[in-house]
Amino acid sequence: MTEAKAAQRVVYFMEAAHVVFAPFLGDLWSFSRLFVRAPSGRKRLNVLGALKAITHEVVTVTNDSYMNAQSVCTLLMQLASLHVNIPLTLVWDNARYQKCTVVQELVALLHIELRY
Repeated sequence: MTEAKAAQRVVYFMEAAHVVFAPFLGDLWSFSRLFVRAPSGRKRLNVLGALKAITHEVVTVTNDSYMNAQSVCTLLMQLASLHVNIPLTLVWDNARYQKCTVVQELVALLHIELRY
């Protein structure tokens, strides 16, 4: 973080969110019975985002199917193209689609440092 504050390195924090298009109601007390119409199925919006540690800029990849290695590779390419001549560190969790061979090979090719 010291290097990032001195503009010698770029640090991003990455996380995915999966928004489901359906209401989730827990226990709710009311005077009258209330029915909430909801769409059936499992439609959702997936957002893979990276938050720049110092400036709080956000870079995202979205889809409505599944978050997978291709989505991660797309985000990595976007980040690498934004910061060509400066070291890049990415802090992320241990999601399965982040640890596959395709993603790890791209990380090595782009010279991105990973922190879990």
